[in-house]
Amino acid sequence: MLVFDPDRPHDGKILAHTGKLDAFASEIAGARSALPERINADRESPDQGLAKLVLTLIDLLRQLMERQALRRIEAGSLTDEEIERIGDTFQKLDARLSELCTVFGLRRQDLRLDLGPLGDLL
Repeated sequence: MLVFDPDRPHDGKILAHTGKLDAFASEIAGARSALPERINADRESPDQGLAKLVLTLIDLLRQLMERQALRRIEAGSLTDEEIERIGDTFQKLDARLSELCTVFGLRRQDLRLDLGPLGDLL
């Protein structure tokens, strides 16, 4: 327990403690071990990080559009020709996204948005 006497001049310093700083130090050490020593900021390939972000957003939009298309198909608001055209478009978009992942050295799994305790987005 830290002791602070407001009636005594202290210049912002801790005046005394009762030995609880060891527990605090172990908490700090635990937090420090969970953090990386360095941030991986590779000057040679900043485009890969940007590509990952952009391709992740494109994949997110693609998945949302596919879900909307499925809702419209299930509702019966599309003709057979429109359904065929949408299917072809999504296949081409998926193939192009895979090509771009290959170009930037990414895997499709790299595009998943991990929201920590909330799980993956989509």
